[in-house]
Amino acid sequence: MPEILKAPAPVAGERGDPAQVKTKVTGIIEDIRKRGDAAVAEYSALFDRWEPESFRLSPEEIDRIIAGVPEQVLEDIRFVQQQVRTFAEHQRASLGEFEIETLPGVRLGQKQVPIAAAGAYVPGGRYPLTASAHMTIVTAKVAGVARVAACTPPIRGEIPAATVAAMHLAGADEIYLLGGVQAVTALAVGTETIPRVDLLAGPGNAYVAEAKRQLFGEVGIDLFAGPTEVLIVADDTADPFVVAVDLLSQAEHGPDSPAVLITTSRALATAVIEQVDELLPGMPTRDFAEPAWRDHGEVVVVDSVDEAYALADTYASEHVQILTAQPRRALDRMTQYGALFLGAGTCVSFGDKVIGTNHVLPTRGAARYTGGLWVGKYLKTVTYQEITDPASSALLGEVCGRAARVELFEGHARSGDVRAAAGGPRPAWANR
Repeated sequence: MPEILKAPAPVAGERGDPAQVKTKVTGIIEDIRKRGDAAVAEYSALFDRWEPESFRLSPEEIDRIIAGVPEQVLEDIRFVQQQVRTFAEHQRASLGEFEIETLPGVRLGQKQVPIAAAGAYVPGGRYPLTASAHMTIVTAKVAGVARVAACTPPIRGEIPAATVAAMHLAGADEIYLLGGVQAVTALAVGTETIPRVDLLAGPGNAYVAEAKRQLFGEVGIDLFAGPTEVLIVADDTADPFVVAVDLLSQAEHGPDSPAVLITTSRALATAVIEQVDELLPGMPTRDFAEPAWRDHGEVVVVDSVDEAYALADTYASEHVQILTAQPRRALDRMTQYGALFLGAGTCVSFGDKVIGTNHVLPTRGAARYTGGLWVGKYLKTVTYQEITDPASSALLGEVCGRAARVELFEGHARSGDVRAAAGGPRPAWANR
C-alpha cells in the first residue's frame, strides 16, 4: 500500500469563488458584445490601468519597443523559437494527405487545411511569459494560419517589451496590448477595431480560462487549462536536492499549483521534504511557491517503480518528470500525462521555456482524453469524395436507398435512387 508522507491540506482550494468568477466573466462578455470597443477600453482601464488610443501596436511602435530590448534577450528568443519551430515542422510533416480509390471510379481523400485566423493569448500579470508567444504563434504559423492576432496585457501599466519582441519575432500579424477577459472576448466576438478569430489559444488565469469556456463553440479553443501541475516519479538513484528544486520550480507558478512526488525510497522522500523546507525561505517567489507546497504538495512512497507509474497515471498530471535508473521505461508503462520529461538531464522548466515542445498542456485530469497544443490544433482535417464510374455510383445508390429507408429518411433514399437509375427510367416515385 502507498505510504503518504505529505498530503494536500484539507482546506486546499482554488483561489476565488468559481461561481463569482463565472458570473463576472459572463457580465464582461455580454457587455463587450453590446458595446464593443467602448466596453473593452473601460475594462482595460479598470483592470490594467491601460488607456491607449489604440490597443493595436503599429509597426513603428513595435520597432521602437524591440529596439529597447537587450540583444542577448533577442538572441535567446530567436534560439528558443527555432527549437519550437523545428519540432512543429516535424509535427506538420507527420500529418499526411491522401486519396484512395475504394471502388472503381470512387475516390476518397483527406486534406489538412489551416484555419484562417487564430488568436494567441500571452499572459502577463505578475510575470512576462514570453515563452507563451513562442508556443501559440510559432506553432500557428508553421501550420499555415494566415492571420494570427496576439494579445498580451501591460504589466502594472507598462509595456512588456520582451513579450512584444517575442510576439513579433514569432510572426504575429497583429499585436494588441490588451489582457484578460476583455482580450479573449474581443478576439472571439470581434469589435469595431479587432476582427474576430476562429480559434483561441494560450494559457491564462481563472478569468481567462472561464471566458474561453463560455466562448467555446462560438470560437474554437486549444484546451481548458487550470493551475500548473508537476508530478515526479523517482527511485533511490535520484538526488533529493534536484527533486526538491524541480518541485518548487513549478510551485512558483501560483499558490494553487500541485507539486507531487511518488517515490520508491522512503529515505529520498524524507530528504526531499527537508530540502524543500530549507529552500523555500530563500525563494524570491516564496509567496506563490510556499502556499502551493503547503496546500497542494504531496509525497507518496510505493513499493516499486511499476507501482509508481501506475499511481502516477491516476493523476493524469500536466507534467510528469521521471528521475529513475531507467527513465525510458516510462514511455511504455505510462499513458496519462500532458508531457513526459525523462532523466536527470531533463526538467519541466526546459519544456516551459526552451526545449521546443509545446508548453500549453492539459491540466485537472484532462490528460486522460487530450494532449496539449500542437500544430494539428491549427489544422482542419477535411475530406472530399468523387465518383467518376457510373456503375459504382449506381451500386452505392442502390445501397443508399435501402439503408436510408431503414432509417425512414425517404429524401436521402431518393438521392440514392436517382444515381441508381442514371441513364435509365426515372424511379417509380418520380412519376406519382
